[in-house]
Amino acid sequence: MDIVQLVLYMIVLLALAVPLGLYMAKVYSGRRIALDKVFGPLERFIYRLLSSGPDDEMNVKQYIFSVLAFSVVGIVLTLVIQLLQQWLPFNPAHQGPVSFDLALNTAVSFVTNTNWQAYGGETTLSYLTQMMTLTVQNFLSAATAMAVLVALIRGLVRTDGKIGSFWVDLTRTILYILLPLSIIFALILVSQGVVQDLRPYLSVHVLDPTKGDAVQTFALGPAASQIAIKQLGTNGGGFFNVNSAHPFENPTPFSNFLELLAILLIPASLVVTFGAMVKDRRQGRAILIAMTAIFVGFLAFTYVMERQGTAQLASAGADIAQSALQSGGNMEGKEVRFGIANSTLWATATTAASNGSVNSMHDSYTPLGGLAPMLLMQLGEVIYGGTGSGLYSMILFAILAVFIAGLMVGRTPEYLGKKIGPFEMKMASFAVLLPPILVLFGTAVAVVWPGIGKSLNNPGPHGFSEILYAYSSTANNNGSAFAGLNANTPFLNISLALVMFIGRFGVMFATIAAAGSLAQKKIIAQTSGTLPTHGPLFIGLLIAIVLIVGALSFFPALSLGPIVDQLSTQLSAAH
Repeated sequence: MDIVQLVLYMIVLLALAVPLGLYMAKVYSGRRIALDKVFGPLERFIYRLLSSGPDDEMNVKQYIFSVLAFSVVGIVLTLVIQLLQQWLPFNPAHQGPVSFDLALNTAVSFVTNTNWQAYGGETTLSYLTQMMTLTVQNFLSAATAMAVLVALIRGLVRTDGKIGSFWVDLTRTILYILLPLSIIFALILVSQGVVQDLRPYLSVHVLDPTKGDAVQTFALGPAASQIAIKQLGTNGGGFFNVNSAHPFENPTPFSNFLELLAILLIPASLVVTFGAMVKDRRQGRAILIAMTAIFVGFLAFTYVMERQGTAQLASAGADIAQSALQSGGNMEGKEVRFGIANSTLWATATTAASNGSVNSMHDSYTPLGGLAPMLLMQLGEVIYGGTGSGLYSMILFAILAVFIAGLMVGRTPEYLGKKIGPFEMKMASFAVLLPPILVLFGTAVAVVWPGIGKSLNNPGPHGFSEILYAYSSTANNNGSAFAGLNANTPFLNISLALVMFIGRFGVMFATIAAAGSLAQKKIIAQTSGTLPTHGPLFIGLLIAIVLIVGALSFFPALSLGPIVDQLSTQLSAAH
């Protein structure tokens, strides 16, 4: 039954990716769509406010400045609202001001699409803060990365040096893609029992076996609207502290399947959009095959590790076999209602994308089971990846692949008819190497920082894994965590915010620069010596480049964490 669920998920995902991908290609190409009648007047009104329009084009400097200015304003507004929330309306739980370091971390987190959370939503933030800052930034951060992706695609197909207008792509992404999908998805979630209201928290009398009659408080709020875009925009920040393991966020098997589907829906569909916009669907198909092959491999590995359970349970004689009455395997940190299959599928999907939402606690996975989600992030969030950011990073990996292939045969590398020169290689190399540098340097500083041990729930290699996971998650803008790490300290809040900011915009600006350079180049005709970038050879080369870069960068660190952790658990069980 587990395998049937996993296969069904992949079939539905890939089937939906094609029509949605073709629809998004129409949106970004400026072609007429049915929603023009609904959102067209609002779109034109926004252009008037911005003094911009579809005919306005930007160069690289203008595009980078627009992205940076827009994001910095978002950080400031998000920060200020958190600091002042005690005086603002829609605060029925009377939440006080957020500390400055935590507020800064949260502001940077949501603007960079990381959604790292060092707080509990229901115990820290008011309804207004959740709606006006977090939900809004879920839309804006996702749309920003999608706009940058479209700029890169234009760089590959244009020869006039222009890469479009950031404001136009941002507006059209929100109005015609994210907003309609989120409305539909939120309504479905409400029908499944996800809460969506502005009532105060609900206090009820319950029977406590130890105390008799007691009062329990249930947090409520406008959750469904935030959850819809947190999944579709690969944001991942939970309305409640335990994220999608909470029954008010994810109450039914159907809601679980839909939220899982939403994590990868837009990232997978954008690959189809890419093929349509470059007028060669084989190019998109090749990248999609490479992504899917790596994803399925990691999913199978994680599932097997968690299905086997732990050496300690086996040595203690516990029954960890799957049966009609139990899921079996390692169920620590997992919801019984989801079991092994849906938990590992979510863990793999959320770290393959830059989503970061969870329906189980990754810190409680077996050491090698936890290694797989961690390594997926360390590969650069390119296995489907975030909305926009995953594909533009994967395209940069493709540029690296054609460059390496060109070195092998002594030819100038080409991708989609554009010669890949030194500048493009510098930008691609910078974008690929920046996240590993941030992860390894940040982890190295953190493990020797005074008092860091107080933030760890576990000593030894597992404690190291908690730190390594945190910096892997933030540098690659994922946002999930090994929950054993208490990250709400001034050092971790500030350092992780810095890593999130540099990781997001360093890669993004390198991508825009590469797009501008490519847009100035002529498209040359293919010859018999041109490496086809849609065939099995290129797909295999692309997969190898992605895996090798990740393995070479992180194998020593992983050896100190999950691998040693696995060996130590087996040795302790044997004795």
